[in-house]
Amino acid sequence: MNSAFEYTLKAGGLMREEDYPYTGTDRGTCKFDKSKIVAKVANFSVVSLDEDQIAANLVKNGPLAVAINAVFMQTYIGGVSCPYICSKRLDHGVLLVGYGSAGYAPIRLKDKPYWIIKNSWGETWGENGFYKICRGRNVCGVDSLVSTVAAVNTNSE
Repeated sequence: MNSAFEYTLKAGGLMREEDYPYTGTDRGTCKFDKSKIVAKVANFSVVSLDEDQIAANLVKNGPLAVAINAVFMQTYIGGVSCPYICSKRLDHGVLLVGYGSAGYAPIRLKDKPYWIIKNSWGETWGENGFYKICRGRNVCGVDSLVSTVAAVNTNSE
């Protein structure tokens, strides 16, 4: 995500998804149009790896960009995902939007503290587009790369 924030700073901002839809390919030419910029990144920073600091930053600044190993997300249907073994090789960017102190983790057969992640796979995936993952052990690398960004809305609508 930090590379995306750096690019956004250099490019001058972002267009609406409706104006520049995701195509899933690197082929073709860039269609970026500076006249259609609706948001700009003022700055961004990396958040501490300490979970208490991550939680405090989330409460103070709102949603945080995080990287995660998404292997267990692909089969997630609900509850708190709390795998015993999960690689910390980060391969997916998501939004950390909240946390809880006790949610049922089926694989652990008990309640566990958790992070609430908003994914980009739509509302039909997971729990209405959200994923709960164990908090407290950097499960699947969720605490390894956390960023906060200050955005500037340039659209007057």
